[in-house]
Amino acid sequence: MKNFKFIIPVAFLALAACSPATHTADTAADGQDSLTSQNADTSVSTALFAKMQIKDTIKAGEPVELKFTVYNNADSVQHFCKWHTPFEPLMSKYLTVKDANGQEADYKGAMAKRIMPPPADSYLKVNAKDSLSANVDVLKGYNIQNAGKYVITYEGQNMSGLIVKDSVSFVYIK
Repeated sequence: MKNFKFIIPVAFLALAACSPATHTADTAADGQDSLTSQNADTSVSTALFAKMQIKDTIKAGEPVELKFTVYNNADSVQHFCKWHTPFEPLMSKYLTVKDANGQEADYKGAMAKRIMPPPADSYLKVNAKDSLSANVDVLKGYNIQNAGKYVITYEGQNMSGLIVKDSVSFVYIK
């Protein structure tokens, strides 16, 4: 039992030394500018980015079709996880849909449990200077019934690794 008193703190210190925050501090201590390191990391991660498109006005009864396009600006093939994107069926809440009053539309779709890390077949490749697109009917996962203006924001970047800077909006009419 006495050994556990020493093993737990040592294990905690060893795991803490592996954290990304520790590595950032280490590179700054080595004489590199930490801002430069962050910019290098950002440029690598922004080689892939996504944009959303939707019709300006959608009538009740029509699908609320969201087009999601992933662009690769890099000179090499890039990969992203298709989980939490329209490149797979709606299996999680990766979009936020709000009306003009800021009221969030209820998510009514499936919530899949995932194994981590994602298996190799969960990744899609995007060739250099190319793009991939997928469509999703937002009504299949979100409860949109009232007429009005809605704003859609992408929230799945932590899983997919994709950055979507802009939201899209549409007017839903009866």
